[in-house]
Amino acid sequence: MTDTITPPAPRDNLFGVCAAVGADLGFNPLWLRAAFAGALLFSLEAVLATYAALGVIVLASRLLFPDRRRAPATAEITPLPAALAPSEEEPLRRAA
Repeated sequence: MTDTITPPAPRDNLFGVCAAVGADLGFNPLWLRAAFAGALLFSLEAVLATYAALGVIVLASRLLFPDRRRAPATAEITPLPAALAPSEEEPLRRAA
């Protein structure tokens, strides 16, 4: 069984720290959120300081090392050459 990591909706997270750490390290961010929730029972200050420190680390890593896997927002989509583009008659030939 494999867990697929899907980014949460923007309204579902607080600053996206757990989601970003989970995505970077390849685990479900729910486990990190559960660890923070459990740690809240012992020390509020330590949890807030740890969360803030992780937030600073995530921010610095995003600014210093942007994700190169994402396509640039200004990239244009180029159409297929005419020789590679499917013709309108192609589906009719396949059906016959």
